[in-house]
Amino acid sequence: MRSIHPVKNEMSAERGIASLPEGSNGADDGVGSDVSARTDRNFGTGIDGIVPVMLTPFHDDRTVDFRSLERLTGWYLANGADALFTVCQSSEMQFLTLDERLDIARAVVGQVAGRLPVIASGHVADDREAQLEELQAMSATGIDALVLVTNHLDPDRTGADAFKQNLSWLLDRLPEGLPLGLYECPVPYRRLLSDDELLWVDSTGRFSVLKDVCCDRGVLRRRLGLVASGRIAIINANAAIAYDAMKFGSRGFCGVFTNFHPDLYAWLYRNWRDHEALASELSVFLSLAATAEAMGYPALAKAYQKKLGNVETIVCRAMPDDLFERFWAVDVILEKIVAGTEFYRQKIREVSA
Repeated sequence: MRSIHPVKNEMSAERGIASLPEGSNGADDGVGSDVSARTDRNFGTGIDGIVPVMLTPFHDDRTVDFRSLERLTGWYLANGADALFTVCQSSEMQFLTLDERLDIARAVVGQVAGRLPVIASGHVADDREAQLEELQAMSATGIDALVLVTNHLDPDRTGADAFKQNLSWLLDRLPEGLPLGLYECPVPYRRLLSDDELLWVDSTGRFSVLKDVCCDRGVLRRRLGLVASGRIAIINANAAIAYDAMKFGSRGFCGVFTNFHPDLYAWLYRNWRDHEALASELSVFLSLAATAEAMGYPALAKAYQKKLGNVETIVCRAMPDDLFERFWAVDVILEKIVAGTEFYRQKIREVSA
């Protein structure tokens, strides 16, 4: 089994962003989970837990930085991940060539080496034949589940008939043995499943996971009830409702702030029943911290990861602007996220002692 590349123990003072506490490099301090303990999972039965949405690091010349990707993957593994979602929107998949998407997926699969599930999308085309080409290619990279994007199954926004026809056409041509997922990706538009579509998707028996982006507690709770006895695992992606979603029965969390403190979400998911007061308090911090997403994500997350030593640059293809020029005082916001994250890591260590 391939070893995890160590995370660098460094945090610079660049831009005034505070360093992590002495002795911490952002890796698991007993808050996250033991990857080696999860090697016997049957991935085909569904995804469960914390699923970081992986960033794509770039060099200054905007080529993919695979060395930084290796460090970043190791950081996710050390910080509570139960699965990894690569080549997704956070990966800037709409701005990657097909070859880049495939190379990234292969690199992550190779490094993880079966220790936990790796799921991937790379579903960016609207044309049926182009979709089939990219999805068949991605299915051959060794991933554990292939994630289809709902808006590309109804690109003209014509409704349920088009969605079902396009999805059925793809299902007839994709490998039957490979578990599939769906993602209500908000780009180019947020295409939510109706209740009838969700039930139909589950009835196919082909889907193991839905990355839910409804961002509505009532809708999510109803969806969970609809497929309670089905195959598909619904995993919420919205931080504001993450705690409620876990209590409702959502099978984990798959939001953008898994790029900042996935270990805190992991602790919340696994321990909220035994520590309800702390879980409730922590959920407030997680919800408020995640509002910073609007301040230049994914560059914001890359700035955080650069301070951990996991990536070399904050270059994004999806966001050409200078993060610190466009979003005033974002360096201070990052300092507060660092401080709050360590504050709650310490509180968790105390209750776990």
